[in-house]
Amino acid sequence: MINTTQSPHTNEQITAWLRGLLTIAWADGHYDDEERALIAELTKELALSDTEVLFKSIEPEELAAALGPNKKIAENFLRTAVLAAIADGIYSAPEAELLHRFSDALGLKIKALQALEHTLCKTVKTTSPGAEATTAIVSPPTPHPDLLHPLKDWLDGMEMQDPRIARFICKMVPPQCPFERDVVLFGRKIIHIPPLCKLNPLYEQLVGMRFRALSYLADDCKEDISKYI
Repeated sequence: MINTTQSPHTNEQITAWLRGLLTIAWADGHYDDEERALIAELTKELALSDTEVLFKSIEPEELAAALGPNKKIAENFLRTAVLAAIADGIYSAPEAELLHRFSDALGLKIKALQALEHTLCKTVKTTSPGAEATTAIVSPPTPHPDLLHPLKDWLDGMEMQDPRIARFICKMVPPQCPFERDVVLFGRKIIHIPPLCKLNPLYEQLVGMRFRALSYLADDCKEDISKYI
C-alpha cells in the first residue's frame, strides 16, 4: 500500500536525522552486516542520489544546520538519539559524549538527560585459573526510580510524525527482550552481555516507543506492520 501520510520533515532533515542516529549507534567504531543492510533499505526508501550518504557520520554542527531552528524537531531527534544509544542495553562513555555534543549544537538543555549518566555501563576484565582473560559488561547499580522518572517521562513524550523515523525505530528496537549472550571471536569468548531487559533500566521506554511507532504506521500510515512483529 502506498503511504500518503504528509511528513512535516524534509528529505534533508530526515537524512541528517538518520545519519545522527547511526553516528550514535556506531560511537564504538563498529557496525555489522545487519546494520549495513538496514542502511541500504533506508537509502532506498529515501530515494537518495548519494546512496553512500547514510554510511557517513555527521558532525553536530552539520546536524543542527540541517534540522533547522525548530526546537520541537530537535528535541524529538534527541529522544531518538537516546534510543539509539541505549537500544543494545549498553550506554557507553563515547555515546554519552556524542549525545552532549548533539544537545549543545542543537541549543537544547534537557535537564532530564542528566539522569542518563546514572545508566553508564563499564567494561571490566575477568580472569579465572587456567583460562584467558575475558571482558564483561557491568551495568551500574539500578538508580532510584525517582531519579529516572523525569527522563522516562521525557522519552515517553516522543511524537511520531514521519513514517521513515517510525520504521527505523521498529527495526532498531527488538520485538522482545534478547537472551543473554556471549560474543565469541575465533572460538574464544570476548565479552558477555546480560539480557537487555535486565541491563537496561529504560527498557520499558524503548518498548513503549516501538509500540507507538507501530501504531502510527498501522493507524495513520495504513502500512502492513506484520514484518516488524
